[in-house]
Amino acid sequence: MSIQTEQPTRPEIAYPDCDGEPMSDNTLQFRWIVTVQGGVDALFRNDPQVFVAGDLLWYPVEGDNVTRAAPDTLVVFGRPKGYRGSYRQWMEGGIAPQVVFEILSPGNRPGEMERKFQFYQRYGVEEYYQYDPDNVVLEGWIRAGKTLEPIPRMAGWVSPRLGIRFDLSGAELRIIGPDGGPFLTYLEIVEQAEQERRHAEQQQRRAEQQQRRAEQQQQRAEQQQQRAEQQQQRAEQQQQRAERLAAQLRALGVEPES
Repeated sequence: MSIQTEQPTRPEIAYPDCDGEPMSDNTLQFRWIVTVQGGVDALFRNDPQVFVAGDLLWYPVEGDNVTRAAPDTLVVFGRPKGYRGSYRQWMEGGIAPQVVFEILSPGNRPGEMERKFQFYQRYGVEEYYQYDPDNVVLEGWIRAGKTLEPIPRMAGWVSPRLGIRFDLSGAELRIIGPDGGPFLTYLEIVEQAEQERRHAEQQQRRAEQQQRRAEQQQQRAEQQQQRAEQQQQRAEQQQQRAERLAAQLRALGVEPES
């Protein structure tokens, strides 16, 4: 008689959605993280198969909840938009984020950034951009086979995947979209929207003023037409009276003077 033994069940592995680390160390770093993530997300807002996230934990290996990273911005082509507590690559068709951004702060340590670089290189990132807003230093790497190779000159560089251009000609980095418009902060977007609203209201007021002037001109033209018609009626009435008078004179045998 054979005895069947129950196979021990594998404990379910938890993949935390939070690593306990703050999203940013200061307001400048936070502003840049939000600007980059929001700008890229807006760039691909009409493409349902581009997923963009900020400060989201990425687990590349199933069964391993220790190997992970949380890029300040990650971009995945070929995965749908939508909510995620973390990016578990084996549940995403095995697709690794193709583009990642890191925004540095004075608190970032060289060893920490080297570990992130090795992680991105090992797990398939195609483009890696690292910006230090305090010192206005931008570095970038692009995949060549199994390694990420440094981009020699970042000023004017155009991302192959995103189509954005990096402008370092001013006091700080400007990221220019394919349409020529720069990435804006939330405050700049609100101010721009407010300016456009005020401009639209001014245009509307000018259009209404022009409409009122046109209506006034139309009214004056109608009044002039009415006066002309009235004058025409008076002239016709005078002509009719003259003709009746002439007829009466002829009836009396008097030929009216022409």
